[in-house]
This record gives sequence, C-alpha cells and structure tokens, in this order.
Amino acid sequence: MNNEFFTALTMLEQEKGIPKQYMLEKVEAALLTAFKKENNGMSNVRIAIDADKKTVRMFSQKLIVEDVVDSDSEISLEEARKYSKRYKMGDTAEIEVKPKNFGRISAQTAKNVIVQGIREAERGIIIKEYESKEDDVVTAVVRIMDRTNGNVILEMGNNQATLMKSEQIPGERFTEGDHIKVYVMGVKKDAKMPIIVISRTHPGLVKRIFEMEVPEIQDGTVIIQSVAREAGSRTKIAVYSRDESVDPIGACIGVKGMRKNAIINELAGEKIDIIQYSENPEEFIKEALSPAKVLSVQVEEDRTCRVMVEPDQLSLAIGKEGQNARLAARLTGYKIDIKSSDSAE
Repeated sequence: MNNEFFTALTMLEQEKGIPKQYMLEKVEAALLTAFKKENNGMSNVRIAIDADKKTVRMFSQKLIVEDVVDSDSEISLEEARKYSKRYKMGDTAEIEVKPKNFGRISAQTAKNVIVQGIREAERGIIIKEYESKEDDVVTAVVRIMDRTNGNVILEMGNNQATLMKSEQIPGERFTEGDHIKVYVMGVKKDAKMPIIVISRTHPGLVKRIFEMEVPEIQDGTVIIQSVAREAGSRTKIAVYSRDESVDPIGACIGVKGMRKNAIINELAGEKIDIIQYSENPEEFIKEALSPAKVLSVQVEEDRTCRVMVEPDQLSLAIGKEGQNARLAARLTGYKIDIKSSDSAE
C-alpha cells in the first residue's frame, strides 16, 4: 500500500467530506476479511494502519502458554519475550508478520474500499442535495430518449435522472439538448445509488412554475390556495390576494397574457383556468366550475354539494368526459352533484 493510498484518503476527506479515520477503519476491516479468506479463515490476526507514518502492518495474536499445542494460536513465554520483555503467562502476544500475499491483498482491498467510499459519498451528496429540493422545480437538460420504453434521461447538474414515460405530459415531444423544468418528488434510497424521482405531470410543477413566473406570488401578495390538474389537458388553480389593490387573477395572467402564456408553453400547451378563491364554499365552487355559469350551490354535510345550472350550461359545467366537474371537485375538496334547473322537482 503506497503513499497514493494515504493521499487519496486525504482528498476524500477534503473533497467528499468522508472522515479519514472512518475510511481507515473500513480498510482495516476489509483487509482483515480479505486476508482471512485467502488464508483459510485464519482468525488470530490484527491489522494496524498508521496514517501519520503511512504504514500498514499485520500482527499475529498468540496466547502465551506453558505447553504449546497449536503453534498458530499459541506461543511459549520464552519465545514471546523475544518480542517483548513485558509479556507474562496468560497474556496474548502480538507478533508482526509479513505474509507473501499481504501486499497484493492490501493494495486491491484498499482500492476497492476507496471506490466504495467514493460511491457512498456521491450517494450521500445526491440524497442531501435532492432531499433539500423535494417539492421544488429544477431545470434539466434532455440527453437520451429511450425509444423502447419512452423514458427520457435528463442531466441535472452533475447528476442524471430518468423522466419516466408515466411522468411525462401526454403528447409531449423532446429533442436532445432541450431545457425543461421537472418537479422533484423525492429520492429513493433503497438502490445502490439513490434515484431522483421527478415528474412533469405532478400538480406541484404548475404551482412552482407560477411561483417562478409571478412576482406577486414570490413576495407573498398573491397566494395559491389549491391546484387540480390533468396533465397535458387542463389545470385549474385557485388564487387570492392579501392586498385588496392587487387582482390575483390579473397578476397571474400578466400584461397581454404574457405570464400565463409562458407557463402554458412550459407545460406543452396545457390549458390553465385561474380561479378566484373564496372562503365562502358556495362562491368558491361557483368559480371552480367556470366557464359554466352556476345558478346556485347548496353545500351539505361531508363536503358534498348540489349545484344547479341552466340547461344550456349543463354540458359546460360537467365538461368533456366530466373533466370540468372532476377538476372543480379536486380544486375545492367537495363532491359536486350538478343538475339542470329543468330537472328540479
């Protein structure tokens, strides 16, 4: 084991934050295991690494007895005192040994432990970095598109992540080099290397992009109350203002629709309905069902409600394949039963 090994430990500590003593203990344990494996399970040995002197030594441990039966594990007092005058009967003597294969074993073992240490450090860095970014949006670069399963490999800083087909906006197409925003759902730690779980279908993506594009949301003047989304098709987002002089919907739309359009472009053309939130459930449900015009809302127990609309507004309130009603229900947290006024008894 040469000086490069000890230099590598110092660099690991400085650059990756892995304590040198921790790595030395791992190398000692790994060396002991490797040596025992090479020598039929020989157990009475100890490895000692001195980082200051840059030495690696092996000691055979033998019990001092009167009559030696097993020379591999026992030693006479007379023989032991050739190594140290302090030994007495019953002590365990430590005698340095230099097996022929020890140099080869130590070099390979040290290399393996350092590689493992680097992987552990990288794993820790990824977990720490992306746990802090959980529920946030990051910009990634498209690198590889897997035509067999539709997954896309993205470059995110010094790391890579896979945008699964199921987490892509339906109908979205990518080109190598595209810069896209993805929502960090979390980090899976059960793999050899942590997996960054990302999405472009999560409602949180819309919320975070609005926060990035609308200064009034960034400074806390406008608040996003809730988001309901069917990725690739439509999103409803409920907002309100803490300042009566600021129109929350207008702030989100921007001058000539610039802010809203920028968000729509980022979401591959997804339609966005910006809804005025109200603490009054009836008013909030009415707004949530827009663009349909609602005649009345009757809120009942268990967060259910009955909604009445004109006959010509029924299909609009329900929406294509029930989408408008479905999104309104998610947005408000109410189960919504929509009826036409001509069906009322």
